[in-house]
Amino acid sequence: MSNLGYPSSHQGGPKLGLVPFPESFVRRYREAGYWTGRTLPAELQAARREHGSAVALVTPEGVISYNDLFDEAETLAAGLLSTTSLAVGDAVMFQMGNVRETVVAYLGSLFAGLKPVCTLPQHSVREIGLLAEHLNAKGLFVQADFGRGQLVGNAKALLDRGAISEIVIARGESFDGAYAFNDILDAGSAADVSELPYEDLPLDDVAVFQLSGGTTGLPKVAPRLHEDYTYNSRAWAETLGYGPETVILYPLPVMHNAGISLAIQPGLLSGSSIVLAPSADVAGLIDLIESERPDVLPLVPPALAIRLLEEPRARTADLSSIRDFIVGGQVLPVAISERLRDVLGIRVRQMFGMAEGMFTITPALASEEIRHNTVGNAISEADEIRILEPGFDVEVQRGEIGELCARGPYTIRGYYRAEAHNAAAFNVEGFYRTGDLAREHVIEGRSYFSIEGRIKDVINRGTEKIHAEEVEELIVRHPDVVNAALVAMPDEVFGEKACVYLILESGSDPIDVAGLAQFLTSQGLAKYKLPERVEIVPSFPVSNVGKVSKKDLRADVEAKLANQGAHQ
Repeated sequence: MSNLGYPSSHQGGPKLGLVPFPESFVRRYREAGYWTGRTLPAELQAARREHGSAVALVTPEGVISYNDLFDEAETLAAGLLSTTSLAVGDAVMFQMGNVRETVVAYLGSLFAGLKPVCTLPQHSVREIGLLAEHLNAKGLFVQADFGRGQLVGNAKALLDRGAISEIVIARGESFDGAYAFNDILDAGSAADVSELPYEDLPLDDVAVFQLSGGTTGLPKVAPRLHEDYTYNSRAWAETLGYGPETVILYPLPVMHNAGISLAIQPGLLSGSSIVLAPSADVAGLIDLIESERPDVLPLVPPALAIRLLEEPRARTADLSSIRDFIVGGQVLPVAISERLRDVLGIRVRQMFGMAEGMFTITPALASEEIRHNTVGNAISEADEIRILEPGFDVEVQRGEIGELCARGPYTIRGYYRAEAHNAAAFNVEGFYRTGDLAREHVIEGRSYFSIEGRIKDVINRGTEKIHAEEVEELIVRHPDVVNAALVAMPDEVFGEKACVYLILESGSDPIDVAGLAQFLTSQGLAKYKLPERVEIVPSFPVSNVGKVSKKDLRADVEAKLANQGAHQ
């Protein structure tokens, strides 16, 4: 295909801000067949030609075949390039839920040679603005009827500030300065889709940008290249046995690395049908299981698994179609695995994954010792895992706890435009330091891994990551706050929630959870990142090197919660 007639923002030569795979590894991965020498959208189109009349997608809006889904995406791609100022190579962002238009917009962006940035509708104006600046993103897709309709106001604010230049409004009224989704489709219907540029994109350039578990003042963005991201999806599909008979039910926000690389891309590449749940509502999820008869739930956070156990209707519902109930996002307590088995007849598999690349999963036929206590092993034979002493390149003894480090054909070699951070996050051999503590177990002659905690200062609230530094930076803007320290506190449903310790100005009135939430919301912080407990202290405990000892703060809040529970 030619990209004649479509403008391009791509500049030849080295990709600024992008850490490439070494040439020796590129050759190795292509010779082994992991990488195919074709772009991600070209690979998706090849799957479309094979599975054209099959059901590709089921959403609240109805059922759509591969041919109809891809035709609509191609039309949107042509309309974007012929109507807007977006050019091949530009980054485009998303604030959309689990609806048909989201998948059409994602595929259409790929076919237009644009680079999707997998943002969420929960991200605030501040976060979208920071990411747009970091990535020089030009476009934004917005679902007008999401939630209470607040995303349209956010889009107007971003446009007024000049943070985004091109906004496409789906599923609702547009506004002056933005484009309507259907108008873009109408424009594209008159264009020649055979001229779309997706086969001619540089293989060593970014296909998709994924966020690394949240955003901070300087966002960490994982640049997923065409061949590495395609292989990531193919390896997952092969490991899970996806095929034309498979029905995948995905209940979490789809514009996220998990949604794209566990459901959308592996499903489409393998000819599977994908059912998007509009939300993680348990009652709605049960309805979809009974009506659509899915084989696979590729990612169920522990919080959702617990809510399923607590739903009386789940005990009488027919859940027998599910062969793979895969839990991830955080460690699932063994007691919950056993209750899912005993109460609902569900055999749990656990996975570990990250926007940066490597996935692990417990084998389908593994013993309960493996499925309940580990996250299995890597999905590719080419994945390399090392357990290193934190901060060093020395491997720990097998069975000891150390930092999980990974390298392979779908694990990035560096964050985008983050040279200083990359020096610490990747070692000289190209292994990514995940910041997660892990242990290797040898069971029946094979290695499996368990996740034992984190080195990073990140709070894992369900499947959402809260970077402490970002929240603390905003809290100390409060006129009555001298210093703030955000730590994780245990929670039965979400695993962890955020507790903040505050040192206040002398004579200030106390600050409670509601007051702090009001202030942080005014600063543009997303709701899920708000602290859910406030402790006011005269000073912070410090370590022997003079740093705030968050370990002591975490122990303090845990003790207080335990004491409260004992007196209830």
